[in-house]
Amino acid sequence: MPNRSDPLVITPALLRDWALPVPSGGKEARGTVLVVGGSRFTPGAVLLAGVAALRAGAGVLQLAAAESTAAALSIQVPEALVVGLPETSDGALAGRPDDQLTELVAAADVVAVGPGLRGIEETRELLHVVLDAAGPRTPLVLDAYALGALSHSPELLAGSGRPVVLTPNITEAQHLLDREPGDDLDAEAAELAARYDAVVSLYGHIATPDGRSWREESGDAGLGTSGSGDVRAGLLAGLLSRGADPAQAACWAAFAHAVSGQRLVPQYGRIGFLARELLDEIPHTIATV
Repeated sequence: MPNRSDPLVITPALLRDWALPVPSGGKEARGTVLVVGGSRFTPGAVLLAGVAALRAGAGVLQLAAAESTAAALSIQVPEALVVGLPETSDGALAGRPDDQLTELVAAADVVAVGPGLRGIEETRELLHVVLDAAGPRTPLVLDAYALGALSHSPELLAGSGRPVVLTPNITEAQHLLDREPGDDLDAEAAELAARYDAVVSLYGHIATPDGRSWREESGDAGLGTSGSGDVRAGLLAGLLSRGADPAQAACWAAFAHAVSGQRLVPQYGRIGFLARELLDEIPHTIATV
C-alpha cells in the first residue's frame, strides 16, 4: 500500500493491472447514473457530465435539472430520461424535497451532484435530500457547488462510510480545507480524504481515507477549460456505474480525462479544444489502455 508521501504514478501498465469491470448483459448491468445539477443558465454542465457518464460505460442515464431547461436537455441528450426540478426566482434548483427526485435517487446506482448548480444554501438543502434518499452503499460523486455546500457541513460524510468521490478544483479545495491549499497537492488531497472520509481527486492527485494515493502526470493546460470538470465528474460516475470501486474509478477517470485531452492536441494544439470535444475521445482512450 503506498503511503501519503509516495503516491503511485498512474500509467497504462498500472491500469491494465487494475482492469475495469466489463459487465455482461443488457444496459441494466452497466447501471443507472443520475446527474443532479444545472440551473436556468447552466444546463450545459449537466449535459457534459451526463454524456461523459455514457461514454465511460454507464447503461442508463437520468438527468435532474432546472425545470426551465428540461425540454431542451431532453432534445440535446435523447439517450437520457430528463426530469425538471423546481427553481428559485433566480433560476437555481430550489433544493426543497421533491418526490420525483427522491425516487430517482433511491433507484439510481450512482448519483453525481453538483455540475452547474448555483446557490450555496439551495445546494446544501439539495445535498441533504440526496443523502437522505440514497442507499448507504450508493456511490456518489460530488462536484462544484456540492463541494462548497459540503464544506459548510462536513458531518454529512465524515464517518458515514459512504462510497464517495470528491472532485475539487483549487478554489473548491480551499473551501473544503478552510485555508489556501499549499503547493503539495498530494498532501492536500490526503488531508481532504481523511477529513471527509471520501476518495479525493484533486487535479489528478488522488487519495483515499485509508492513506493510499496516486498521481496522474499527463494532464496539460488544455484541460483548464470551461466544462472540463463537468466531463471529469461524469466520467467518474460512469466508471462507478459499471462496477469500479471509488479509488479505481478516480484513477481511471483522471487518466482518461488527461489522455483524451492529449488526443485532441494534434488537431487543436495544447489549448483551444472544447470540453465537449473530450467526450468523443473517452471510449477510445479507455479501450486502448
